[in-house]
Amino acid sequence: MSSAAYVSRVQLFLSCKGLLNKDVTSKSDPLVAVLLHDRRDSHRPWKEVGRTEVLQNTLDPKFATPIHLDYRFEEVQKLDFRVFDLDNATASLDDDDFLGSAETSLGQLVSNCSTTLPLKYKGKKGKDAGSITIVAEEVAKSNELLTLYFYARSLDKKDFLSKSDPYLEFSRTVADGSSLVMHRTEVIKNNLNPTWRPITLPSQKLSGGNDDNKIKVSCFDYDNDGSHDFIGEFVTTVRELKEASQKAVSWDCINPKKQAKKKSYKNSGVVYLSRTEVERLYTFLDFVTAGCQINFTVGIDFTGSNGHPNQPTSLHYINPYEPNEYTKALMAVGEICQQYDSDKLFPAFGFGAKVPPDSTVSHEFPLNGTPSNPYCPGSEILGRHESSSLCRHCRRRQCLSSVAADVHSVGSHQRCAHRQSRRSICERFGEIGPFQ
Repeated sequence: MSSAAYVSRVQLFLSCKGLLNKDVTSKSDPLVAVLLHDRRDSHRPWKEVGRTEVLQNTLDPKFATPIHLDYRFEEVQKLDFRVFDLDNATASLDDDDFLGSAETSLGQLVSNCSTTLPLKYKGKKGKDAGSITIVAEEVAKSNELLTLYFYARSLDKKDFLSKSDPYLEFSRTVADGSSLVMHRTEVIKNNLNPTWRPITLPSQKLSGGNDDNKIKVSCFDYDNDGSHDFIGEFVTTVRELKEASQKAVSWDCINPKKQAKKKSYKNSGVVYLSRTEVERLYTFLDFVTAGCQINFTVGIDFTGSNGHPNQPTSLHYINPYEPNEYTKALMAVGEICQQYDSDKLFPAFGFGAKVPPDSTVSHEFPLNGTPSNPYCPGSEILGRHESSSLCRHCRRRQCLSSVAADVHSVGSHQRCAHRQSRRSICERFGEIGPFQ
């Protein structure tokens, strides 16, 4: 079995607790950079493979941006998680405050649902720099992209001198019972009836591969000091979210503490999902199995600028021991493309030569000598013998030529092939419509 059989795509969700505070008048603004050890590079073995978003004013961040990696069973993949307090907008982390790091291997992470490691702070032995928790999940295959349109009405007012600044946070529970933050919306300032920007993300990220997994949606009032006020929450599923593709759905935003204290409590506002757009993401294999054809068209330059085919310096040089540069290029592209063409016949043209039988100048001539049907079998085009025989027939080459005629001719053949392929694909996916 090949090594590719042991490769799985995984995503790592990160959270930290008790981080060092490097800011004087506020809390740290943490970010985690993840580095993978490359033992083949002795000069710079640690390579960054991803980083989380920055969270403002918190020492206990729960990051919503996962880190994606290929897990290889047969390799020891060492990882270094480095936490920084971001102080500026530059991409480099060299000028940001270091908060601690933890090393482990990807194998150890995937063998445990959740792993918590102490953060080590350089220069001060024994100093408590907090901890980092990593949850590893295999990325389930999903071909759906959801676009969600959320708004809310009559949310609770949490600020004394102004209205709330609400945002939504989406999280789900994993096997060990811990909660992972999947997404956060933007903050809408001073508004109890907010309308958030559309959220677009893969359905798998929310559902974990199961449309019936519970998703908790929490609404908070954003505060600059990081002590965001809880407004309320509700529970849903991806299956329920998809129902909004037919009609709008809504949920009462419930604050459990208020609900327990007041018998007359109804809700802390209502969150609406006005619309859900479900987009299927087609793979290359989907198109191929539906009848998509890759049409490979050849155009060969026979002008004098390429040199005489009897000269070793010419790109058309007829070498009895190895293919010339043109043939190598045709083989490299054609051998792949012909696998996705049902009849393996390809239009092939030349330009910039005097062609037989009367040696007239031609800027568009079929390689097979049949203008009404320029299609050639792939083996004919790729063979070195055909290239060399054609060069012998083209008695005199011209120094200048125009490729416009070739492009026009190729375009007409490709449009015909495109219409045939498009009809086949639409019939497969049930999207048949008018064709031009």
